[in-house]
Amino acid sequence: MRFFNTAGPIIPDQHYYVPPLERLDRAALRRLIDQWKYFVLHAPRQTGKTSALLALTDELNAAGAHRCLYVNVESGQSAREDVAAAMRAILNELAGEARIVLEDSFPAEIWPEVLERAGPHNCLREVLSRWAAADHRRPLVLLIDEIDALVGDTLIAVLRQLRAGYARRPRHFPQSVILCGVRDVRDYRIRSTSENAVVTGGSAFNVKAESRRLGDFSVTEVRALLVQHTAETGQPWTDDAVEAVWELTQGQPWLVNALAYQACDRDPAGRDRRSPLTGAAIRTAGEQLILRRDTHLDQLTDKLQEARVRSVIEPLLSGVRDPGALTEDDLQYVRDLGLVAGDRPLRIANPIYREVVPRALTHTTQELLYHDPAWYVDAAGNLLVAELLTAFQEFFREHSEHWVQRFEYQEAGPQLLLQAFLQRIVNHGGLIHREYGLGRMRTDLLIVWPAEAPPGRARKTVIECKVVRPQRSVAEAVREGLGQTRAYLDRCAAQEGHLLIFDRRPDRSWEDKVFRRAAPPGGAPITVWGM
Repeated sequence: MRFFNTAGPIIPDQHYYVPPLERLDRAALRRLIDQWKYFVLHAPRQTGKTSALLALTDELNAAGAHRCLYVNVESGQSAREDVAAAMRAILNELAGEARIVLEDSFPAEIWPEVLERAGPHNCLREVLSRWAAADHRRPLVLLIDEIDALVGDTLIAVLRQLRAGYARRPRHFPQSVILCGVRDVRDYRIRSTSENAVVTGGSAFNVKAESRRLGDFSVTEVRALLVQHTAETGQPWTDDAVEAVWELTQGQPWLVNALAYQACDRDPAGRDRRSPLTGAAIRTAGEQLILRRDTHLDQLTDKLQEARVRSVIEPLLSGVRDPGALTEDDLQYVRDLGLVAGDRPLRIANPIYREVVPRALTHTTQELLYHDPAWYVDAAGNLLVAELLTAFQEFFREHSEHWVQRFEYQEAGPQLLLQAFLQRIVNHGGLIHREYGLGRMRTDLLIVWPAEAPPGRARKTVIECKVVRPQRSVAEAVREGLGQTRAYLDRCAAQEGHLLIFDRRPDRSWEDKVFRRAAPPGGAPITVWGM
């Protein structure tokens, strides 16, 4: 019985899958190989790159016109900038794959002697040259995975040896080489210890013909993947379940598979193949993924500590109009990680990531907050939002400077502190949905309480956040914010709204900043809070 795959390359007999070469345009790949091109394939982690390379390897070898070898060079990562140790690991890996996949022992027979004689900065070129020359009838095609796992001088040594042998192809060097990793080689900024300089990947591998990016699933591909489960088990997906998978993931391959696996195989109700899979089941599965933070999500949130990532994500969380020091290189790096998407407005790539990012940044804060969720739920089980925001307003006045300084993302500190406070309380029975993005000048939050209420029975509360900085007045922020809050209330069909104004002007006293007042009537009630 096949299942949804969340770990490693696809195995067609075991996994539901979207044919990986169809996602990459098989004809275009073959054309590049036939033209003796060296090129780059890149995409975020766990999007199907390795599956595509393995499928291409099998297809080329089955056709018989080429010798195609896939090799993962991640084994050289632990050697860091010890080029000799890294080359020993890489050549051993290459020789092992050649013996298993091609039944060819030639690389294994020559590499130790070549490494000894030619040295670490020439051995890869020499091994590939001699191996290519050993069979002129079938040119060599080399697919190198995890190339950007290599570090510093090791990565430079590999790239330069591939470039140095390029002119000898195809009789004395691989006809085509594909470098595969998270980033395009042009974006590598490699710190070379031996040269005491930063070397760009583009200069170290300037024989690259082009770069191809493996994208996320399309709506059609998501549907095609899900219906394989129905064909295999008879268990149907409701239309709203398919829509929920797309809505929460925006086609990110690991998330699509993880959501489906959670709903079909980890959820006891989903294991009953007689029961249709519903949108509610998918949304519950999404919350479980967020709370559990599997390896994929954990690796993603670990990147939030990097300065280059912070320079992009912090303006998104705070919603500033002008990101200031945001550079094209940093933006491209975060795009390559799969964290952001879009252009105008730039946004977190999908709703699950949008939930994971602020939760990851505020997890410790949530644990340290002393407020008891029971304080804000009445005897009938209703969430007392006004009392909750009153408590937050008092907390923010007394402790905000201390708590905001705890955040690495200090520019987004007020919004993160609010979300930590709300999450601590709302986790015990409700849900928070977030919307934020570059240039929005606000953060939109939607509280749904209780989370398990039947459709149409949950109470929805909109919370809109705006920050006032120098050269801007509270009156302007309130006027603009009320319009945005009313629009969000209407879109979400919410019963009440709250507009929070964080006054960050240094010359203002707390007596001036703190207030609470009702907005002028017009639709659902809105309360404006100053702090």
